[in-house]
Amino acid sequence: MTDRLNALALAARLRMSFEAAGATLMEPPFLQPAETLLDLYGEDIRARAYVTSDALRGEQMLRPDFTVPVVQMHMREGAEPARYTYAGDVFRRQEHDEDRANEYLQVGYEVFERDDPAGSDAEVFALIALQLRDLSVRAATGDIGILMSAVQGLNTTALRKAALMRHIWRPRRFRAMLDQFAGRSPVAESRRKLLSTEGVLTGQVPAIGKRRIAEIDARVEALRADAAAPPIAENELTALEALMAVRETIPYASEQLRDIAVDLPAINSALDRLDARTAAMKARGIDVDNLDFEASYGRTSMEYYDGFVFGFAAESRPDLPAIASGGRYDALTRQLGQGAEIPAVGGVVRPDLMLLLQGVKS
Repeated sequence: MTDRLNALALAARLRMSFEAAGATLMEPPFLQPAETLLDLYGEDIRARAYVTSDALRGEQMLRPDFTVPVVQMHMREGAEPARYTYAGDVFRRQEHDEDRANEYLQVGYEVFERDDPAGSDAEVFALIALQLRDLSVRAATGDIGILMSAVQGLNTTALRKAALMRHIWRPRRFRAMLDQFAGRSPVAESRRKLLSTEGVLTGQVPAIGKRRIAEIDARVEALRADAAAPPIAENELTALEALMAVRETIPYASEQLRDIAVDLPAINSALDRLDARTAAMKARGIDVDNLDFEASYGRTSMEYYDGFVFGFAAESRPDLPAIASGGRYDALTRQLGQGAEIPAVGGVVRPDLMLLLQGVKS
């Protein structure tokens, strides 16, 4: 009981700190409409959500995080610019790690700001870092938007680029698709063999499953069209692999990425945003010269992140999840705003893990 009270007291102090920074308190309900929101979460969160059925409201779920319901509330009724904070429990099943809690406290800070996205990124990161200043944690940053820009700029078909975009958050699947589209995998060879056939394939073997014949024929034609497309160029593939491997302090990472941009010029705009964010962080006193940047950071977390991402890990406890994390989610505001959108970024802190690092059981 004492552990819970300590965590609640720390959560209240964190929330008040965020309110002092200009945030309005938001209190989204524990139960959220599952049908609307589950598709906005990543595959991992969807699999771990607690979902129940309500005779009047349909499928409901215990909130797995706060960001999505806060965005939904802001896009429905909020003014801009705006800053929000919240504190409360979130719920996620832990099917593969019985030591991790299914329910835990989150305290967050979200910024909706159109005029200065780089400044907003720096503001959120600096404010979260301030709360952790007495803890032994390592900060890591990244930018999903750089990889997205690289994929969108590839000299390949729109269907291939769309497939790669869907799997950015699943690194193994993304890698397999890259190999396939570069002609390096057995799948690519089987599709080339399929290309050598002609006419419909349905009707030649017994029909199994629930797909209609027209759907099967359309899929076969799509596979044939993809097999006929030339492979992704070797220089683009090599540059994309180099991009995903960048892991340096920000100044050196920026240099490496500018070199890579020679073969992937579509990333230059995203790199300009990185430079603007770095300058804004430096202006807020962040030691950017020693701040880590990993181009693939955040690719296994929330799928609604589409730009700047960050996390703080316990240096002495690599077994623990992130003590704090966050990122930019501009596209999410567009999805929930029914055409309206506003640049947005936020971060969350785990009070229970903070107490654990301070030597207090929680």
